[in-house]
Amino acid sequence: MCGIAGVYNYRDKEPVNESLLRDMTAVLNHRGPDGEGYYLKANVGIGHKRLSIIDLEGGSQPIFNENKDISIVFNGEIYNFPEIRDELIKKGHVFYTNTDTEAIVHLYEEMGDDCVDKLRGMFAFGIWDEKKKKLFLARDRAGQKPLYYYNDGKRIVFASELKALLVDKTIKREISIEALNDYLVYLCTIAPKTIFKDIKKLCPGNVMTCTPNGVSIREYWDLPCTKSISLDENHYINQLNDLLSDSVSCRLISDVPLGAFLSGGLDSSTIVCLMSGLKKEPPVTTSIRFREKQFDESVYARSVADHFSTEHYEEMVESDAVDQIDDIIWHLDEPFADASAIPTFNLSRAARKHVKVALSGDGGDEVFAGYRRYYYDVLENRVRKRIPEIIRRSVIGPISDIYPQAAWIPQVLRAKTFLRNISSSQQMSHYNTLSVYNDEDISSLLNGDISSSLNGYNPSSVLDKYYMKTGNIDGLSKVLYVDFKTYLPDRMLVKVDRMSMAQSLEVRSPFLDHKLLEYAAGIPSQLKLKGREGKYILKKIMSDRLPNEVISRAKKGFDVPLDLWFRNQLKSKAYECIFRPNAFSREFFNYDFVEKMWNEHQQGTVNWGQHLWNIYVLEIWADRFLGKIE
Repeated sequence: MCGIAGVYNYRDKEPVNESLLRDMTAVLNHRGPDGEGYYLKANVGIGHKRLSIIDLEGGSQPIFNENKDISIVFNGEIYNFPEIRDELIKKGHVFYTNTDTEAIVHLYEEMGDDCVDKLRGMFAFGIWDEKKKKLFLARDRAGQKPLYYYNDGKRIVFASELKALLVDKTIKREISIEALNDYLVYLCTIAPKTIFKDIKKLCPGNVMTCTPNGVSIREYWDLPCTKSISLDENHYINQLNDLLSDSVSCRLISDVPLGAFLSGGLDSSTIVCLMSGLKKEPPVTTSIRFREKQFDESVYARSVADHFSTEHYEEMVESDAVDQIDDIIWHLDEPFADASAIPTFNLSRAARKHVKVALSGDGGDEVFAGYRRYYYDVLENRVRKRIPEIIRRSVIGPISDIYPQAAWIPQVLRAKTFLRNISSSQQMSHYNTLSVYNDEDISSLLNGDISSSLNGYNPSSVLDKYYMKTGNIDGLSKVLYVDFKTYLPDRMLVKVDRMSMAQSLEVRSPFLDHKLLEYAAGIPSQLKLKGREGKYILKKIMSDRLPNEVISRAKKGFDVPLDLWFRNQLKSKAYECIFRPNAFSREFFNYDFVEKMWNEHQQGTVNWGQHLWNIYVLEIWADRFLGKIE
C-alpha cells in the first residue's frame, strides 16, 4: 500500500516543479512511511511513498522496464502477479525486482492500456510512457484504491488523496454545490465529483489516457447486469465456496506480518475461518470493544477467535474517541459523515500494533444482500406491483406527506418511509431510504441563493444513471448493482482505505475479488435474500464451520451513539463550532433551520443526531482544508 502523485504538462513543455512534486508526495507519508522515490523529465514528474509489503529490499518505486522508457508509481496489490511474471519471462522480459509493480510495467509493454484486464487485485497507478509521451492512469474494478485528479486543459495533476493536490496553490478550492448536496444526502460525495468543482475522482473500473492531443477516460470493467440462471442450490454453494477460498488464499501473500479484522459478524468471521484452513499458523485477529453494551460486539469476536484458536487481540475504544474527530476528518480528505469511520480508525490502529496487512469482510453486505434495507426494498416492490399506480400516487403519496414522523425509530423502519416509498418508483424509494437529509429537509436547510444555484439538481440523479444500466434484471439485483457503484466505493471503501492508511496498514478484501464478484452477480436473488434472511447462501456455506450465534445473529454495523454525543460529551464543543459567527456553513445554510434541529434534538422530540453530525463534520473539514495544507 502506498501513496502516489504526479504532474504532466501535456499541452506544453513547461518543466515540472520538482519542489512542488516532492511537497505533494510528502503529504502522503502516512500511506507509505517506508521509502520514497521520484522520476522527473522535462514536463512530467511522478512521485511515490512506499509501504513495503512485497520484496522489502528491492521494491522501491518508480519502477521501470528494461529500457527505462516506461515507469510506474503504484498503490495496491496484484495477487496474480507471480503467474503474470512467469508468462512475461517466457516472452523474454527481464525483471530486476520480485514485486507485483514490475509485473504491471512489462504487462503494459505487451498489452498497452488493456493490461488492466489481466490484473487481479486492488490498485491505482500511473504509468509514464516516454516514447508515446503518454500518461496512463488506472483504478481497480471495485474502487478499493483512490485516485484524484485535476485537469485544466493544459496539465494533469493526480494523487492518491485530495490533500496532495491542494498543495498546488494554483488549483482553486471552489466548493461544488452539487457535491455538497450529495454529501448532505449520502454522507459522502459520489465519483467522479469531489467537494471541489475543479478536482475529480477517477471512477472505479476506469482508465485515463493523457497525451499532447488531450485526455480521454473509458470504463474497462463493469459488474455484469444479466439475468441469473436457476441452477441447483448446491451448485452455487460449491462454486462460491471454491471462489471464496481461492480469493482468501491469494490474498495471503506477504513478506510482512498479516492478520485479519474480526468483528464477530458473518463476513469477517468467514474470512478468519477460511484463513484458518489455509495457514499453518493461527491467524492474528484484532477486534475492538465499547463500554456501551449496545454497541459492543466483542463477545462474538471472542467466540470466533476461540473457535479457531487465533492469536487474538482486543482494544477498548474509550470515550476520548470524540477527541480523535479532527484527525480522522483530516485523513478522510473530503466531508465524510459516516461516523463508523471512528471505530474503523481505532480498529486499524489496534491491528497495526501486531500486523502490517489485514484481511477484512468489506463488500459482503453489498454482494450478498446483507443490509436490512434490502428486505424492505423487496417488500416495497411486492406491494408496489399489487396496487395500481394511480392509487399509489394520488392516495398513498399524499397520506405519506401528512403522516407523522416517528422521532427515534430508524428511518428504514418508519411507516412514513414505507408509505412514501411505495407511492414512488424503486429508484426513488432507494434514494429515500439512503437519504439522511430528505428533499424536504434540504429545501429547509439550503438558503435561497444556494438552492437557486443548483438549477433543479437533485442527488437522486446519482442513482438514476446507474439504474438505467440495469436493464430488466430483478429488483434486488438492481439495488445491489447501484450500491456497488455508489454506496460501496464512495462510502464504505473510502472509510476503510483512509482509516487504515492513516495507520500505515494495508487492508485486503476477499469479497471484492472480481472473479467472485462476476460469479456472485449471476446467483439468483432468492439465494442472497431468502425471506428476511440476508446473505442466505453465505450462511449456508458457513453453517457447519462457524459458531451458531454468529450465523444466526442479526446484522449489526459499526454504530456510534451520535444522538447521545450531541446531548452529552460533544454538546458544548459542537455548539461552539456550528454556531460560531464565522461558521463556514452560514454561507450555504439557513441557520434558523439549523437552530431548530439543535433545539429539537436537545429536547428529545426529534433525533437530528446524524443531520447535526453532517454539519459539524463540514465545519471541521473547512477549518482543515480551506486553509494551508501541510
